[in-house]
Amino acid sequence: MVESPRYKPTYVPVQVRTYDGPSGQPGGSVLVQHTSVNIVTEPPKDHFIWSLLCFVYSNPCCLGLAALIYSIKARDRKVAGDLEGARRHGFIARGLNISTVVYSAVGCCLFLFFFFFHLNDLGQESLFFLLFNTEDRTL
Repeated sequence: MVESPRYKPTYVPVQVRTYDGPSGQPGGSVLVQHTSVNIVTEPPKDHFIWSLLCFVYSNPCCLGLAALIYSIKARDRKVAGDLEGARRHGFIARGLNISTVVYSAVGCCLFLFFFFFHLNDLGQESLFFLLFNTEDRTL
């Protein structure tokens, strides 16, 4: 490589100097304080047992199955170390479990309402009337 005369490098010796602490303080030792903060994060919940119960006992529109799948995905992500993915899948499983419980409760209430009060529309006496009638029945 050919060096041009205009850009010839100049060499400057490095000055070695020791650090004696902040200026203005007598003595050379400095006390340094370190602060450490330990943040304990709660591990993400996978709601596996709740999803399993929703799958077995009340499974409207296969929401219990979807909740169980997302719970298993959340548990797998937690084991793999992806805590953010585990939180996301756990949150979805929780929402599916809540919707499963709500749909099942509304379905049970509707079934009981129609069973007790609307059997007489089908030509039969209602079960509510048969169970709670206080008048004397003659055969």
